[in-house]
Amino acid sequence: MKKALWVSVFAAVFIWSAIAPKSYFTWFLEVLPAVIAILILGFTKKSFPLTPLAYLMILVHCIILMVGGHYTYAEVPLGDLLGTGRNNYDKIGHLAQGFIPALIAREILIRKNVVNSRKWLNFFIVATCLAISAFYELIEWWVAELTGDSAEAFLGTQGYVWDTQSDMALAFFGAILSLVVLSKIHDRQLKAVA
Repeated sequence: MKKALWVSVFAAVFIWSAIAPKSYFTWFLEVLPAVIAILILGFTKKSFPLTPLAYLMILVHCIILMVGGHYTYAEVPLGDLLGTGRNNYDKIGHLAQGFIPALIAREILIRKNVVNSRKWLNFFIVATCLAISAFYELIEWWVAELTGDSAEAFLGTQGYVWDTQSDMALAFFGAILSLVVLSKIHDRQLKAVA
């Protein structure tokens, strides 16, 4: 994906998400990681360019965040496709929270030659994704403690007592799924970048 197209898609979704969101507070909290991501990508584009696959996956993750921020995760249209009575869009977000960072962690660990063994590489990738997921759950808790009721839309638990644990389990599964599905494609692209 060309840089101009990537930036155009990001900007279009970002602007759309900022127009009359359900709650500007929730929108800010949900979109902030996408803004941080684009800033980091801007600063590292020349010194550490990523593979096209990594850039595409980061864009997908940013879109997931911005859509969730616009509607709140509990109210995204089509979020109850399974007919469970619960909007599961947040579960898609948490699956992506493992699936996409796994690819980024993999790229950094391989290119920086941090780990020599593929088995240890996969362990550290999954552990990194679990750490990211757990830290995000801590952020949700801190926001809830600091803001009280106004954090309900950000938390998106929808009354599910095991929400935090299932979020982390989905990130864990997403990380493993990413390694199984994307490693070969990613390896081919890594050869071109190196």
